[in-house]
Amino acid sequence: MFIKEIDKRIKILFLLGLIPLILVIIKVFYIQVFDYKNLKTSANDLWSRNLSIEADRGKILDRNGNVLADNLTTTSLVLIPNQIKDKEKTTRELAKILNISYDEMKPHVYKKTSIERVHPEGRRLSFEIADKINNLKLDGVYLVKESKRFYPYKDLLSHTLGYVGIDNQGLSGLELQYDKYLTGKNGAIKYFSDAHGNNLNKKESYVAPTSGMDITLTIDLDIQKSLEREMNNIVDMFEPDMALAIVVDPKTGEILGMSATPDFDPNNYKKYDIETLNRNLPIWSSYEPGSTFKIVTMASAVEEKVVDIFNDHFYDSGKVNVDGSVIKCWKAHGHGDQTYLEVLQNSCNPGFVSLGQKLGKERLFSYINKFGFGEKTGVDLNGEGTGIVFPLEKVGNVELATSAFGQGPSVTPIQQVMAVSAVVNGGYLYKPYIVKAISDNTNTVIFENKKTLRRKVISKETSAIMRVALEHVVAKGGGKAAYIEGYRIGGKTGTAQKQENGHYLVNNYIMSFMAVVPSNNPEAVLYVAIDNPKHTAMLSSYTTTPIARRIILDIIDTLHIEKQNNELAKDLEWTDKVTYEVPNVVGMSLEEAKKELFNFQIIVEGDGNTVFTQSPKAKEKLEDQSKVRIYLK
Repeated sequence: MFIKEIDKRIKILFLLGLIPLILVIIKVFYIQVFDYKNLKTSANDLWSRNLSIEADRGKILDRNGNVLADNLTTTSLVLIPNQIKDKEKTTRELAKILNISYDEMKPHVYKKTSIERVHPEGRRLSFEIADKINNLKLDGVYLVKESKRFYPYKDLLSHTLGYVGIDNQGLSGLELQYDKYLTGKNGAIKYFSDAHGNNLNKKESYVAPTSGMDITLTIDLDIQKSLEREMNNIVDMFEPDMALAIVVDPKTGEILGMSATPDFDPNNYKKYDIETLNRNLPIWSSYEPGSTFKIVTMASAVEEKVVDIFNDHFYDSGKVNVDGSVIKCWKAHGHGDQTYLEVLQNSCNPGFVSLGQKLGKERLFSYINKFGFGEKTGVDLNGEGTGIVFPLEKVGNVELATSAFGQGPSVTPIQQVMAVSAVVNGGYLYKPYIVKAISDNTNTVIFENKKTLRRKVISKETSAIMRVALEHVVAKGGGKAAYIEGYRIGGKTGTAQKQENGHYLVNNYIMSFMAVVPSNNPEAVLYVAIDNPKHTAMLSSYTTTPIARRIILDIIDTLHIEKQNNELAKDLEWTDKVTYEVPNVVGMSLEEAKKELFNFQIIVEGDGNTVFTQSPKAKEKLEDQSKVRIYLK
């Protein structure tokens, strides 16, 4: 009986011992068969270490694929302190190569960490320094790829492009605004080590970085270069407080060029103060526009049919009295009797006071608002200003009068360009934009900007009249310095006195010029402004207008604008050189050709008696006594 009881207990104990063993076997089987991948991943996570490989930022390109913001491949220094066998030597050698002290280098080498990135001394190293470090063959010392932002055209379009920090993050401009698209996904070299940093005998793996998305702009590099060149010329000639220029396509709102000075080189942004870095003047700056605003007043008057600019007349005595305030014309004794077209040509302030009075404050200010003044244009850039327009209840007779000729409202350059674009494009106010498209790594367009109509402001009939009026200003009025033979150019000068603490400054003006190219079928609207130019007469016709003409010539060439040959004849001034159209003398005898070419110097090639070709060809316009070469059979 006693033996049976013992045997029973032994069996129970055996079973009690067997059950855990079975459970262990089942668990081991489960781990080996079912949970192996998870455990392996967890173990690898404990052993694996990553050396980050920085991804390239997406490129920023102009409308034709020219790269405006690119990347340079650089290297950075990374240490694995537990793998460094001779810490004293490593500290000394690296300090010498990096040109820092031993004490500055020592904390990096001796730091108790698995991976130490040497920052900032070891970031974005030159190839020369990287080669020196690599040649040392030091244990625990690694060089990893880093991407550095590079702007090949330096200060070109700098305020718009912006700049990036040392960690390749966007800090201003498009770099900041579109940072999430431009930023790529970093890759890594994965290696394996124990808790002490010792290498384990496991194969390294490489995870490739993924570049950011590319952004294509509406900017045309050739037009932008023209603007940048003229900004530099303005600084050299006039030493202004600031200067700016914008070119837009009036039919779409695309910004073809935008520049301002002072500017900066985003490759070396740390050399500049924060004010220079962050003020994108063409969209931020706000000031009284002066006479370029007269385009808006006259378009409003034509639309409301309060005046026929070709037949209605205004007599300018040189000044007008409005509620005790005397408003003078720039011409001391006035222009006398003029049509309202001539009022625009002559930029006659009293004439525009009369237009403002004919419209009345409700109608004039309703058009000022319709044309987009006092509100943001919606341009796809950070930092846009709104300008300031008088509240209607605060507009008296004097405010109405001065606003009509551009002294009173405060506007931004981008507002002015878009308003004038609406005046000449058939009456459509578009939203300006500078980002044309965003593309991923497979060149698939994930976003494409299109023109956006904000509202219809004036009729196409009014727009057609205004295009003719602006062409008259260039051919016969204050914009003659922008006249180009064979092309129909429209435009308007502007001279605005600046305010400070509620008072107008003496001999301190913003000079500007607005141009339409060509006026009969506008493909570009150009605005140039110079703040407080020195060493010049205080007239836009001597400052901004000749500069605008040089830019217009570049626009004509870049956009392949053909000659119109039906432009208005220019009213010549004493400084103008007389030009003549070259006649066709092919087929004439030598004597007949000489009679036709009496305004030119004739160079005869050959010894025959009949002209078989000529250079330049017929209908070209040349200055008086220019050379014409004829070839005889």
